[in-house]
Amino acid sequence: MAHNQGQEPYQPSYDAPTTPFQRVEVSSADQTMRVPKPPSAGPFRPPPAPPRRGMIARLIASLGDVPIKLVYLVAAVVATVLAVVLIFALFSGDQPDAVEPQLAEVSPPAAPAPSSTADELVLTPAPESLAFPVLPGKASKVVGKIEDKRTGLTYPKLGKPWSPKSFPPFVIAQRAGKVALPHTMIASAPLPIAADKPSSLADYRELAVRAARWSLRSQHPEGGTVTWTGSQKLAVGKGWIVGFRVDYTFGGKRQSSQALAAVVDSGKKKPAMLLATIPESGKGHWRDLNSLVKGLRSS
Repeated sequence: MAHNQGQEPYQPSYDAPTTPFQRVEVSSADQTMRVPKPPSAGPFRPPPAPPRRGMIARLIASLGDVPIKLVYLVAAVVATVLAVVLIFALFSGDQPDAVEPQLAEVSPPAAPAPSSTADELVLTPAPESLAFPVLPGKASKVVGKIEDKRTGLTYPKLGKPWSPKSFPPFVIAQRAGKVALPHTMIASAPLPIAADKPSSLADYRELAVRAARWSLRSQHPEGGTVTWTGSQKLAVGKGWIVGFRVDYTFGGKRQSSQALAAVVDSGKKKPAMLLATIPESGKGHWRDLNSLVKGLRSS
């Protein structure tokens, strides 16, 4: 291809004198190699946290760090606590029977323990019928009636010199004078003698004799002898009353007490018992026993 005359030959732009930059030759050693970028796996995500272990698993895992002596100590304490709880559960039902409250104003000394003589005393059977004599003395004023809800008995409440007193094991008691042998008292309680349920008047009479014998153990001086003064069925209701005189030596003197014992069917689980005794020092009130015989009945 021919060039036009008078024109300069063609020069590339990088060789032209008007080019502001000159071409710089760079050796191949100075060239930088570009490493291709690996394919992306998506946005960065941290590795998942290990699953949480339960309380039991953590406890089991931590046992390995506990000294073996401490483990034995804790086991011994737990075993001891379980043993105490088990013993308490087994014996917690062994509770004593509740004691019903007694009518009380003053707490006297407890009655003396039964003597061997009284335990071995054998009384003759009471007569099938013997009217109560009118005893000497002056009857105390009847100021009301006593209703013993525990025994189911109702009987006269006497005025002076009688007053309510506590006298275990009786539920209700009226006393006069000193609280000492030989006793002056009128008292009621459930029959304290083991016996089959009475079904006839003869059974009640036998129980009344046994109640009189029982009274000798604590209400009269030791060595007394008994003479029957009365024996009859209850005026109102089902039961039997016996009257008796107790002769004994006390304080170096021969003395006697007038007494009565009654066993009554009051509809309770056990028959009711009424005891009354007045020593010779209170013979001015012996006639109070006649008041009791007339006024005693089941509620």
